[in-house]
Amino acid sequence: MITCFIRYEIDPFNVPAFERYARTWGEAIPRCGAELIGYFAPHEGSATTAYGVYSIADLAAYEAYRARLKADPLGQENYAFAHAERFIRREDRLFLRRVDAQ
Repeated sequence: MITCFIRYEIDPFNVPAFERYARTWGEAIPRCGAELIGYFAPHEGSATTAYGVYSIADLAAYEAYRARLKADPLGQENYAFAHAERFIRREDRLFLRRVDAQ
C-alpha cells in the first residue's frame, strides 16, 4: 500500500472554493478505487497550504485509478470547476509507504 500526499498552494481568498472541490473528491475518489484519508484546508498558520491524502495498492493501481477518475463525470466536473475558478496555484504529489506497521 502506498499513500499519496497532495500538497496544494491555494488562493487564500478562495478557501471556500477549495472546500467545495475537496467535498466533491470525497465522493469521487472512493468510487474510483482509492481509499480517501481526507482533505485538509487551512485553519491556523499558512493560509495558502492545503492537503489531500489517499491510499492505493501500488503505482499500477494508481494509474488505473487516475484513468477512472478522469473518465468519471463528477471527476470531470470537479477538474473543470478548479480550472474555471483558478483557486489552485500549485499542486505537488508525493507517494510514501508506511514503515511503522506491517
